[in-house]
Amino acid sequence: MPNPDLKTLRNRLLLERTAYAQDPNTSSTSQAVVAALNHALTTELQSLGSIALYWPIQQEIDLRPCLISWVKAKHGRQLALPVMRADMQLDFYSWQDGDALIRQQHGISEPNPNDPKIKSIEPDCILIPCVGWSWASITHRDSLQMHYWRLGYGGGYFDRTLARVRVTKPNIACIGVGYDWQQLNPNQWQAEAHDEPLDAMLTESGLRFKGD
Repeated sequence: MPNPDLKTLRNRLLLERTAYAQDPNTSSTSQAVVAALNHALTTELQSLGSIALYWPIQQEIDLRPCLISWVKAKHGRQLALPVMRADMQLDFYSWQDGDALIRQQHGISEPNPNDPKIKSIEPDCILIPCVGWSWASITHRDSLQMHYWRLGYGGGYFDRTLARVRVTKPNIACIGVGYDWQQLNPNQWQAEAHDEPLDAMLTESGLRFKGD
């Protein structure tokens, strides 16, 4: 089944997220997502040494305070933020709370790759914000294998990046971040051949890996 108009779907989901963010109950749901990440960092994700997060825009869930605390809790842990490349892929550079950032396209704050104080990082885990997400099998992969899939903003940055980094670091954990209500059924959206699957999905219901 072909996908519906993705631009219309994305716009609707973004408008719904904006409205959702204004609901007084949303704060507790966002806190539940953060609590789920905190729990995972002491269980399934306890072996991680470096995590690439995102600088939240358009009412994305803010995981920064949780991850800043994670770094401070043990020497040697590192955080990284993505930097957009001209070929529409992402590199990851070290970030600490208080570091100066530069404002780039789409209003996203990024580390300055020309700053000698920061360094390129190949993270153990990438946390990726979702506009929508699904749990499904698709025929261009293994039609019997279920995966989590991310609907993003349409630029394809994360899909190209995940395809690249999984070659050199196949055990990297790529985790989508969103709310339960953002889950899409196959009639709304289906992943396509260029889409890269997620290893897990983090919502207020917890962290769920594809094999769980």
